[in-house]
Amino acid sequence: MKLAISGSIVLLFTFSAGAGTFLVNFDSGKLDEWKELLVGDALPGSWEIVDGELHAVSPDGWTRLLTIGDETWRDYTIELDVKPLDKIGPSNIVVAARINGSWGVWCFIGDLPFADNVSKVMFAAGNFRDPNTFLFSHAKRQRFLKLDKWSKLKLDVKENILNFWINGNQIIGPVELPNRQSFLRFDALRKEHRKELPPLQLNGLQDFLTGEIGLGLSNQTARFDNVVITGESIPDRRELSVTPSAKLATMWGSLKRF
Repeated sequence: MKLAISGSIVLLFTFSAGAGTFLVNFDSGKLDEWKELLVGDALPGSWEIVDGELHAVSPDGWTRLLTIGDETWRDYTIELDVKPLDKIGPSNIVVAARINGSWGVWCFIGDLPFADNVSKVMFAAGNFRDPNTFLFSHAKRQRFLKLDKWSKLKLDVKENILNFWINGNQIIGPVELPNRQSFLRFDALRKEHRKELPPLQLNGLQDFLTGEIGLGLSNQTARFDNVVITGESIPDRRELSVTPSAKLATMWGSLKRF
């Protein structure tokens, strides 16, 4: 019976997902392909697989990302499930795209970088290792994620346009991504008006048109699952569940576009 069920699932994914679909549901128990990317002087966070889900802990206000993919990935859509478990204080959940070296773009849901305890969703871009480079826009004030409840996030990047959804509702976009010239202008203005500040770390500055994906958090514990990345530049790979009946419905739902 187990063999027949597994065979049916393989056929289902073969005919439904199509090429250019990269699935990770963490049931393999391995994080070999994932890399941690840290803001500033942050110490590493805790990332482990528990019950077929990614259990992530960021013990302070520094944002920590776990990234996967290729710097040549171009236009794609990221979908994933997240469940915040607890918050130490002002915190956030992050979905990132176009990560190239330490540069990237991301949407975050939560209270940071502003310590006013009002939840927001914002778009940002910059050198993840240097918070002084961060450019922000498009704040939406609302408490979008609930503790101990799963939510679905979706981030889409096509050419220089970004869109972001939470549970099927579009929260950000379409918004135009910054480019190299945006940061060079920002650096020039900063030098003109704030000469005492240290120089921006502009090494590796890019136009945010290609790069890896990432998920992360700050100042809290959360679970992540069912990561689905689709696009013409994305390799076709599926990590099927070792407990097919438990996750089949969830993964099938993740393959559908909002």
